[in-house]
This record gives sequence, C-alpha cells and structure tokens, in this order.
Amino acid sequence: MDAVDVAADLSEVLFTSDQIAARLSEIAAQIDADYAGTNPLLVGVLNGAVMVMADLSRALSIDCAMDWMAVSSYGMGTHSSGVVRILKDLSTDLVGRHVLVVEDIIDTGLTLTYLMQNLASRNPASLEIMTMFRKPDAMKIQVDVKYIGFDLPNQFVVGYGLDYSGRYRNLRDVGILAPHVYS
Repeated sequence: MDAVDVAADLSEVLFTSDQIAARLSEIAAQIDADYAGTNPLLVGVLNGAVMVMADLSRALSIDCAMDWMAVSSYGMGTHSSGVVRILKDLSTDLVGRHVLVVEDIIDTGLTLTYLMQNLASRNPASLEIMTMFRKPDAMKIQVDVKYIGFDLPNQFVVGYGLDYSGRYRNLRDVGILAPHVYS
C-alpha cells in the first residue's frame, strides 16, 4: 500500500519507501563492517519491526541469526502507557552472543529501556540497538542507540510497520496520521 492509497488518512508524508530503502542500505553497510567475522543475533521486536527486520536482514552481507520478542506498552491508544509486558520471549540463548535489537520506533524509551535491561541480564557478548525511527522530543528516558534510520516529529506516525490500532503497517511510506482518524 502506498501513501496515495490512504491519502485522506495522512496529513503529511514524512519519508517515502525509496528514502527508507536507501537509509536502510546505509545502515546495513555499517552493520556489515561493525560485525564482520561474527554471527550476530538480530532480535526483532514484534509486531512493528517485521518490515525493518526483513529488509535489514536481506540488505546485510554478513551471516546472521534471527529471533523475535513481543513486548507491549501501547494497547489501542496513540501514546505509550509505560507499562511493559513480554508477550513472547526469545527461544535463543544469549550467553556470549553479539545481539542487535531491531526496532521500528523509539518514542518514550520506556519499553526499550526495560527490554535492554532484561536482555543484558542474559549475558550477551554485546548488546546494541538499531531503530528505523526515533522521536527525540518524546523521549522520557535516554536510550543509547547505535544505528538510527530517521528522526521523527513528536506526532502520531504510521507506515513501514508502524500502526494505529492494527492498521497501516503495510504502508510503504511513513506519514503523520490525520487527527480525524483517531479522535
């Protein structure tokens, strides 16, 4: 689905699918260099990171393993609740592994801070974060992120895995959701 298909639901397109693909290729090249000679474990955070994880893993030249976690702090609203729940845990042992957490978006940082503390307690060799999008003005907790695709304004955005109430994840572009959709 393209932005033109849901134009009435978007107040602005922030990034096109071409811009996202180009930035993801740049990040993949950085990860290839940083993890050369290792077999990192990419940990995708469901559901939003599905698009990022798929595209990132295919853009990498290095061999990597993948696993998934589902962590929630949203529910049906447009703002993070701050309450974090693990809905699906990893099936891979992290001891001695180089772990790269792959996120779709970091806004408040609350969910990711909890997740990183949880993963660090499992004794990985290294633990880093890659996020496709970040909202610096929404951050309540500073999170050290090694790879960042784009910074976003502190508005409700959808597309490329980002959703509102389960919709718009398959939108190839990223845009600001028009208030009439969620008000």
